[in-house]
Amino acid sequence: MMDISLKTETFGADDPTWMATAEGTDRARTITLDLALWTAGTYYPNGYIKSGYAVKKVASGLYAPFVNGDTDFPVAGHLMTPVNVPAGVTKVSGALYWHGAVIAAKLPQALNATGQATITSIRYF
Repeated sequence: MMDISLKTETFGADDPTWMATAEGTDRARTITLDLALWTAGTYYPNGYIKSGYAVKKVASGLYAPFVNGDTDFPVAGHLMTPVNVPAGVTKVSGALYWHGAVIAAKLPQALNATGQATITSIRYF
């Protein structure tokens, strides 16, 4: 089941200051997150996934969190905006920030230099 309905949502404390520039915000791509690959207590304890999480595209064509040490798939980009995770839903849409600049220290989850090196369309500071 996938939630693709249009609606206005309000989120708690999301901090988009990880984006070092507006460059690339006009090129965001729509992606689908496979929630079976996202741990609720880790990634969305408050019902939404914060912007800035590094994601990878997995074999199914869906997106999962990139975790330091991953060697199977490279970083595809970062979630550009927070993503609401309604109860009972297995897939949700999100916006992929795949081109621009990122302040690594402000990401919601650390992304090491090895992970950063897997995507060349983003500069990390």
